[in-house]
Amino acid sequence: MITSKTEFPDEKELLSACLKQDSRAQRVLYELYSPKMLSLCIRYVGDRERARDLLHDGFITVFEKIGSYNGSGSFEGWLRRIFVNTALMTLRKGDVLKYSDELSESGKELTVESSVLGNITSAELLRLIATMPPGFRTVFNLYAIEGYSHQEIAKELNISEGSSRSQLSRARLWLQDKLKEKGR
Repeated sequence: MITSKTEFPDEKELLSACLKQDSRAQRVLYELYSPKMLSLCIRYVGDRERARDLLHDGFITVFEKIGSYNGSGSFEGWLRRIFVNTALMTLRKGDVLKYSDELSESGKELTVESSVLGNITSAELLRLIATMPPGFRTVFNLYAIEGYSHQEIAKELNISEGSSRSQLSRARLWLQDKLKEKGR
């Protein structure tokens, strides 16, 4: 097995070799980042098989576009952005938010008890997120985990900001209900 420490002592050399389409370097890059990127993919699509397809598609994009990484910011951040965009393209094709709607401004206020999340591990939370309905999961991931604003989410998913807020509120309530069912 090739290790990044012996053949590619630093990230710059590894990326340079990938740019030259060195298959050994590509393998090292894949081995270094695939576990994290697979977790990201699972968060968006909810199941391991679809996530593996996304992982494959994402790495194809990475190797095609690696020359566009200019070194500003972290490489892992650049990589995450590619995988998030790959997941969003897949979800858009399935029209994941087709039936989402805004909550009326005069409707019932949605609130989430912050104490509900106090006793859950990150692994348990990620498992629960993976079982969310796709629209909730997508907006929750973008907002709560990736740090997108509602304006950015609306633009990425071609929905209104109100729909983004609504999906996030509903996702939080969904999580709260699931945690209550588990006795948390």
